[in-house]
Amino acid sequence: MRTAVFPISTGRGNGYKETSKNDKGDSYMKLSHIIRETSPLKQVELPEILFITSYPPRECGIATYSQDLRNAIYEKFGNSASLQICALESTPSNYHYPEEVKYILQTQKEEQYIALAHKINDDKNIAMIFLQHEFGLFGGNYGDYLLKLMYILKKPVTITFHTVLPNPNEELKETAILLSNYATNIVVMTKNAAAILKNDYGIAEDKITVIPHGTHLVSPRKVEKHGVHLADRIVLTTFGLLNQGKSIETAIEALPQIIAHFPNVIYLVIGKTHPEVMKNEGEKYRDSLYDKVQQLQLQNNVRFVNKYLSLEELMDYLGRTDIYLFTSKDPNQAVSGTFAYAMACGCPVISTPIPHAKEMLEGAGKNFDFQNSDELARTTIELLSNPELLEEMSLNALHKIYPTSWQNSAIAHMEVAKKDLTKKKAILKYELPRLSLDHIKRLTTENGMIQFSSIATPDTNSGYTLDDNARALVAMTKHYELTRDSNDLALIKIYLNFINFCHQEEGSFFNYVDYKGNYLPENEIENLEDSNGRAIWALGQFISGKSFLPKELIEKATSILEKALPVIEKFESPRAISFAIKGLHFYNLDKKKASITNLITLLADNLVSKYRGVSGDDWKWYEDYLTYANSLLPEAMLLASISTGSDLFRQTAKNTFDFLLSVTFKNDRIKVVSNRGWYFKGVPAHNFGEQPIDVAYTILALNTFYQTFGDEEYRTKMEIAFDWFLGKNHLNQIVYNPKTGGCHDGVEETHINLNQGAESTLSYLMARLVFEERLNSKITSAIL
Repeated sequence: MRTAVFPISTGRGNGYKETSKNDKGDSYMKLSHIIRETSPLKQVELPEILFITSYPPRECGIATYSQDLRNAIYEKFGNSASLQICALESTPSNYHYPEEVKYILQTQKEEQYIALAHKINDDKNIAMIFLQHEFGLFGGNYGDYLLKLMYILKKPVTITFHTVLPNPNEELKETAILLSNYATNIVVMTKNAAAILKNDYGIAEDKITVIPHGTHLVSPRKVEKHGVHLADRIVLTTFGLLNQGKSIETAIEALPQIIAHFPNVIYLVIGKTHPEVMKNEGEKYRDSLYDKVQQLQLQNNVRFVNKYLSLEELMDYLGRTDIYLFTSKDPNQAVSGTFAYAMACGCPVISTPIPHAKEMLEGAGKNFDFQNSDELARTTIELLSNPELLEEMSLNALHKIYPTSWQNSAIAHMEVAKKDLTKKKAILKYELPRLSLDHIKRLTTENGMIQFSSIATPDTNSGYTLDDNARALVAMTKHYELTRDSNDLALIKIYLNFINFCHQEEGSFFNYVDYKGNYLPENEIENLEDSNGRAIWALGQFISGKSFLPKELIEKATSILEKALPVIEKFESPRAISFAIKGLHFYNLDKKKASITNLITLLADNLVSKYRGVSGDDWKWYEDYLTYANSLLPEAMLLASISTGSDLFRQTAKNTFDFLLSVTFKNDRIKVVSNRGWYFKGVPAHNFGEQPIDVAYTILALNTFYQTFGDEEYRTKMEIAFDWFLGKNHLNQIVYNPKTGGCHDGVEETHINLNQGAESTLSYLMARLVFEERLNSKITSAIL
């Protein structure tokens, strides 16, 4: 039930459309709903986070920011807390607010701050408050009415200062200091703002957290300029609510010089006039811009889009933009969500030197001086004359802006809120993203799966590998088993055909194939044992699905595997042996062939021999070092014990797996072996350089061990490991990209490797399907 601090009126405005909770499609939420509907027990009410902020349909930047932040927190942590809004209004409105708006505060009425504070204090379920602060949002001198609310509140408050003014006068400084003293935490969006708070206001540094303005994940590929009159145009864009502070005239005055070099330039000025400006002066500023366009005869080169765009429309325009222009004339403007969104679309940015631009644009754009049209013109001409530099800036923009995605912003905000939520016994739990095959399909051609990507764009020059197509067959077989999506079969046939194409007459497999379908010389040079073992795993696991897969495909896979059996006995690589054991185990589940069981025993004995040769009290492993896909080895040993009944294999599997887990799980997080250098016995381990394949194989092994031993510690570690993909890593950033459906290639010391290759994406999907299978089982149990 929504509570107003004053009577609510009705009406509707324009703004970003909020995604319905019912459209999220998250499996955890589906499961929670089913359990809630069927359980006789009363559900415990979630602790509440209250946002005090302007909110759509009110049209303002902070309203949009707050809705985007709330939606991101819901997407990432939907079952951890209830997310409610206290909407700020400067005058009574006729807005139809969405259901999450619980309170409304008329900011010019002093008494309502006091009433709101008491209502919040009386609400036992409110755990903490996120308050969005801009001095113009609140009544009084420098918004000091807010102090009456803060003084009475007994709930922890995190204030986000959207603007931090340097060199404040005494009244402004006193108000800001009092607000900061009442707050539990302070969030700012730039390092510059944090420094000003510390140096000019005397705020303790440990109270301040920098969380950059959030941005939306988008496909990094520029969309085609198929819109009317844009197909052959060079597009410059500015967007946002129009007001004099944006100094659009600076860009318009620069256009004649730009057009002299590039006549097909078009400048898009996107956005309605700011509502507060409309109240005070109507369209006076916009009309002045129209007049300037007429005077300079730029009618064919400037287009005004006078509307408040939906997010989808905005991203479409930015996707067609060659350079984004940010021309604000306010040096005290701390941040701009507009050029942050442009960077997220891969737009190079030319900006006036506000702090946000100076911190973000190195390598991704250029700064020019306030209201200097000549400098803006020269800079724009310079960039448009250098397409290679523009492309480099576009990629740099994507890399620099990725850590600020709304998903990462949500994680950062919940890290700040964690202590306050813990007091309410809240458990922060990441939500499972919906299953997506978008990037799988993007990487797949009619011949197979492409090996690498440049961000999310397949790199056809990288060709195909048996490794990736074998993984793809495993992943898509499981996906088809769980979803029975008939579209999966077309992909499955492609991957199986590729494995068959790589199969050689004597039984072995080649690994490397170029985009045109030619075998590469590396096949004759490199040791391909691991690739061959991976093919055996894929074929054996595929054959075990004969109850739901087409008979002709099972027969084809069986023929390939049986011809490859003589090759398996020669394997010496521990990983090749382990892949082969997995494949043979699944192949033999219903056949129970003594010859296959004997081959599994032979291979497992080889692993035991390796284990006995190097293991000791402090090193229970098969080699003197840990490399990649380590969890595969103990999992294979455990499957060998299941196939053969060997207690030796079973105990060896458990000893080695528990040793590996002791190395890779620390402080409630997984940290797999670095690809910067393997972890050698007796030598300190390298840090950073973690890859999705190692996390995924750990999850696959944990699932096998949990199913075998029923040890809850394995299940807990499985969830911890999967959270690595969702942001629980040393960078607190997402590795799986829910917008593209791809998985980034690694977690480095300071950044995420944004490329989304086949290995990483398939590794994520295999891990995600483990949880889908478990969830399907829980949902079935709940219904029954």
